[in-house]
Amino acid sequence: MRLRTYSELRRFTTFEERFDYLSLQGEVGQATFGFDRWINQYFYRSRQWRQVRELVMFRDEACDLGIPGHDIHHGLVVHHMNPMTPEDVEQGAESILDPEYLITTTQRTHNAIHYGDQSLIPKLPVERRPGDTRLW
Repeated sequence: MRLRTYSELRRFTTFEERFDYLSLQGEVGQATFGFDRWINQYFYRSRQWRQVRELVMFRDEACDLGIPGHDIHHGLVVHHMNPMTPEDVEQGAESILDPEYLITTTQRTHNAIHYGDQSLIPKLPVERRPGDTRLW
């Protein structure tokens, strides 16, 4: 699995390009938390996570994948671009609190990234023109 970074993500200007860069193609990661779910829940309640989460939301202007015009009005998630493991939390890996490896998403986009379901990606409204009689 390649290491994804915010610096590299910013090179992509469209939502679709950024989604393709982040997509895990249905591969959630080498290990899930399973019975160790308490580990990541402990992490997500920590003061350090809340602080970095706020910084990332501010940096991305609360826009889905940091794309202006894709404002998030509910369901905001700060996504680890590189899946976090129980060992990362237990060992205090710096990468899990580094904004270079985090991006703001909606819950729908987050699920699409993890499970490879592009049908979950929000679509921009169809631009209408005078005389256009086609249905959306």
